[in-house]
Amino acid sequence: MELKRVVVTGLGALTPIGNDVNSYWNSLLQGVSGADYITHFNPEKFQTRFACELKGFNVLDYLPGKEAQRMDPCAQYAMVSVMEALRDSGLVLDEMNKRRVGVIFGTGVGGFTSMMDSAYAFYSNDYTPRFSPYLLLKVLADMVTGYISLKFGIQGPAYVTSSACASSGNAIGDAMRLIQLGKADVILTGGTEASIVETAIGGFNSMRALSTRNDDPKHASRPFDVDRDGFVMGEGSGTLVLEELEHALARGAKIYGELVGVGMSADAYNATAPNPNGDGAVISMEQALEDAQIRPEEVDYINMHGTSTPIGDLSECVAIQRVFGSHAEEMVFNSTKSMIGHLMGAGAAVESIAILLSMRDSVVHPTINVEHLDPRLPQNWNYALNGPVHREVKVGLTNSFGFGGHNVSLIYKKYE
Repeated sequence: MELKRVVVTGLGALTPIGNDVNSYWNSLLQGVSGADYITHFNPEKFQTRFACELKGFNVLDYLPGKEAQRMDPCAQYAMVSVMEALRDSGLVLDEMNKRRVGVIFGTGVGGFTSMMDSAYAFYSNDYTPRFSPYLLLKVLADMVTGYISLKFGIQGPAYVTSSACASSGNAIGDAMRLIQLGKADVILTGGTEASIVETAIGGFNSMRALSTRNDDPKHASRPFDVDRDGFVMGEGSGTLVLEELEHALARGAKIYGELVGVGMSADAYNATAPNPNGDGAVISMEQALEDAQIRPEEVDYINMHGTSTPIGDLSECVAIQRVFGSHAEEMVFNSTKSMIGHLMGAGAAVESIAILLSMRDSVVHPTINVEHLDPRLPQNWNYALNGPVHREVKVGLTNSFGFGGHNVSLIYKKYE
């Protein structure tokens, strides 16, 4: 059976440095940090008092009040990015066979905010059970795609993947496979996360995973820097419209790039720490290359997982060295998380958007906040530390690694 080809025809983004794709991309190129002091709750007693929150976002600018009230912010963010991606794609779903349209999203924790709010209300009202009839619909992760399919009448595959920080990578990979196999013509895919809440910040603090650079939040997310001390929590959503190539060509769609490979693996090493020799990451990258039928020396650019954790950045570099060898010296690397923080389950989606726009514009955005490159990392690699790198990008790879040892690598190729 010959597999169908899969292209990207629409993008949508809601991020801490831009509430649409163009704003997000311009901020990335300018090296804007999205980190600031937390406003979602009072962080005074927490070890970490900052995060990368959305700025100037009001869901009522996008959705009717009654509709928005029934959704957790996690689902709201996804809906907003889907709406932008659909507009960008030029698709008119009402003119399509909606049995051939799907929606697959990744999220690490789902409706965390609504669960927290309901628990607070319960305990502050003398344990009186006054729960919203929409509570479970807000909390359940699958309602992210449930609400999207309801709004647009989508009748094809609709589900959520959850693999911590690799969640949207798994979602995009699944969507690619279904289109390749002829099970759908179009799938709206990506990730969403709204986890800047007390239990998440407190829990990650207890694990010593978050940066505690409270005196200088803007410079806290510093992948590859010798003084990095943990990641910065982010929130938001990213959507890619994946479409079967012939379907896209028949309607004259613009094409950002082709999704050609996916690799998935498990570290089977530790619940929270990556294998220091990079075994799991090596497997996912090698699988993605094999799937794409692309040689390592053909890859121009890797958007790294690059969370700004001491162990994570090092193990990823070890894995890349093992897969790409001396060719790594010819490539360019960066970390989108240096600006937007870690969007957890949405990371692979918004980072895929950065790769596709790099292909479109022949420029790779910088990695910010690196003052002293960690001497344990390869010193002759191009980490895009001095501003945007202007070069043609024909093949780009993005890595996403999650707690539990989940690894996903995606490869995009310039469409010609």
